[in-house]
Amino acid sequence: MQKGTIGVTTDNIFPVIKKFLYSDHEIFLRELVSNAVDATQKLKTLSSFGDFKGELGTMNVTVSIDKNKGTLTISDRGIGMTAEEIDKYINQIAFSGAEEFLEKYKNDANAIIGHFGLGFYSSFMVSKKVEIRTLSYKEGAQAVMWSCDGSPAYEMTDIEKSERGTDIILYVDDDNKEFLEEQRIETLLKKYCRFLPVPVVFGKEQEWKDGKYVDTDKDRVINDMEPAWTRKPTDLTDEDYRKFYADLYPGIDEPLFWIHLNIDYPFKLTGILYFPKIKNNIDINRYKIQLYCNQVFVTDSVEGIVPDFLMLLQGVIDSPDIPLNVSRSYLQSDSNVKKISGYITKKVSERLQEIFNSDHKQFEEKWDDLKIFIEYGMLSDEKF
Repeated sequence: MQKGTIGVTTDNIFPVIKKFLYSDHEIFLRELVSNAVDATQKLKTLSSFGDFKGELGTMNVTVSIDKNKGTLTISDRGIGMTAEEIDKYINQIAFSGAEEFLEKYKNDANAIIGHFGLGFYSSFMVSKKVEIRTLSYKEGAQAVMWSCDGSPAYEMTDIEKSERGTDIILYVDDDNKEFLEEQRIETLLKKYCRFLPVPVVFGKEQEWKDGKYVDTDKDRVINDMEPAWTRKPTDLTDEDYRKFYADLYPGIDEPLFWIHLNIDYPFKLTGILYFPKIKNNIDINRYKIQLYCNQVFVTDSVEGIVPDFLMLLQGVIDSPDIPLNVSRSYLQSDSNVKKISGYITKKVSERLQEIFNSDHKQFEEKWDDLKIFIEYGMLSDEKF
């Protein structure tokens, strides 16, 4: 058994995590599920290069609640970790001069997690104790359990674990019991994880029997692994685009047009933007553009990424070049973000020009709905 203290230069990282990140408590789930998805995809990559010879088997990420024990568990069958790797990635958080660092970021929780790959540590925002049970994919690896109660002291012991991969078990603290409610977790998984590229399982499919819903033995996968924006425009029909819009914004009118964004250089960006029929201001504020990073939902506050006049558009932008944990101030100063904003403006104007040239009749028919974008755009952006 190994005992030690986590390598942080001050004891105050945990209070910081608890307090600073308080405003956006729920993101711990996004972080842990994203880590599990990464671990799964890494193993798939190793397997495809022949560096892992074993059976992949089912590669789901599973989220489960045990109300009696007060635990929330996120499990994957990805690469797992050895004791050395836990030491490196979990125990030695790379903190250079934590005090000045904390001073600098004390008003900006998201920047803390984003800069230091602290995704795992966000679990302490809601937990009184966290356990990692993990078995590496490496041949002859020994399974390990690591546990920590939110002080810098941790324990690590060898355990038996038959399946490769990692379970992160959160002992949810008394202030955060909401995260042991199925409804709450389901809502968060739908918000952050509904388009992740690996199946995320939460509970069982249900069927109606004897006047009530009962669980079947079929796992309930809550995400769509191949959302429309990740596919090639040539593989999609108009119907696919409309259906995706209806999935994003149920119950509102069909869009006028859409643009499929797909660029590799000088940054990576994919997405689909729709011109909605605007009935009133409420629509603009309610159905916003959603920003993703590698299919993980980041925010729908996209001021700064999308020029003001295009805030009237709806849909999805996905760019791995936008850091996952972005703060507003960070977004506005990031040079990639400025380039992305310019690119989107260019694509929108090209698309309008194309419709004007190729389907003039349709353009005229929709002019009343379109002119608000065009006039607002011309007034606010001379390039446009």
